[in-house]
Amino acid sequence: MSAPTNASLDTLCIHAGQHPDPFSGAVMPPIVLSSTFVQEAPGVHKGWDYSRAGNPTRDSLEACIAGLEGAKHGVAYGSGCGAALSILLTFKAGDHVLVGDDVYGGTFRLFDKVMKQFGIEATFLDMTDVARVKAAIRPTTRMIWLETPTNPMLKIFDIAKIAEVARTAKLELLVDNTFATPMLQRPLDLGATMVMHSSTKYLNGHSDVVSGAVATNDEGLAEKLRFVQKAAGAVPSPFDCYLVLRGLKTLSVRMERHVASASKLAAWLESHAQVEKVYYPGLKSHAGFEIAEKQMKGPGGMISFALKGGLTESANFLKALRIFVCAESLGGVESLAEHPAIMTHASIPAEQRRALGIGDGLIRLSVGIEGFDDLKADLESGFLAAKA
Repeated sequence: MSAPTNASLDTLCIHAGQHPDPFSGAVMPPIVLSSTFVQEAPGVHKGWDYSRAGNPTRDSLEACIAGLEGAKHGVAYGSGCGAALSILLTFKAGDHVLVGDDVYGGTFRLFDKVMKQFGIEATFLDMTDVARVKAAIRPTTRMIWLETPTNPMLKIFDIAKIAEVARTAKLELLVDNTFATPMLQRPLDLGATMVMHSSTKYLNGHSDVVSGAVATNDEGLAEKLRFVQKAAGAVPSPFDCYLVLRGLKTLSVRMERHVASASKLAAWLESHAQVEKVYYPGLKSHAGFEIAEKQMKGPGGMISFALKGGLTESANFLKALRIFVCAESLGGVESLAEHPAIMTHASIPAEQRRALGIGDGLIRLSVGIEGFDDLKADLESGFLAAKA
């Protein structure tokens, strides 16, 4: 039997959507690799007919993510970008989307380079000013799409206030909850229509799978998403679903360590002579600190900071690190450091990057669960190299 719906998030991480196998009694749900399923008669089966349409292992993952987000429906995908594309495939030519100005580079590329050629328009704007969001709505606007905290500038948008704008205008509100995870923030509780994840990141937590997910309480929307998924095929493999399920079991304890170490590192970085500015919602100097305190249970494990100097100093800093690995992605047990302007956000035009604050000195850290003193010492070695 699975956990009751009113169980704590700590318990839901381990038990939501998961039952001992009725055939063997195995405590862990089995990995069902079959691509097809026997039918007793045409159209008569045990709930699955073909794995593109559904799979028992995927069902367990979807139910677990839905449980964590407080949703009735979960849909798992082969990647976060696959999840985003599947959502946009529910639109038609001429539809318009309001998008937060600071989003993952892959999300920007999807809107700016892919969907544009199919007639779906996007307006990118700073959603810290809710009045600006309201003013940007057109008759053709279908959805408001935002990340909070944002990637990589860690902006905080007020989900509840933007949800009210969306509700009044009869628009869908999507919140990409990848950075916060349901352990720190539950957008559906704040009025969002759906939540999206690159479950490659914190949900899986071990940098060994690429996966995505959407959760919603909207029955009609869930039906549309499942239809598009079956038609377009953005599905995860059963083994990938198993890996994310396995990672979810430690999400609660991992997030505690991520937040604890990141909070201390951010405070230390803010006082460092070689740091121009730190972007971390747990700092009182952060413009979104009060909103983060209101809608989040913790400020997360991501830090961005502007290193004094330019590209040379940043490159020297990153090359000197030994525990922080210079790599894209985030949310794993291992700490990562990257240069957004060259790596994750290179697809965003240079002028737009500069307007957002993504300069040559910006470094983004994904703080892992290693020892805090080791992480601090590693960053200090980077500062020494940048100074040389």
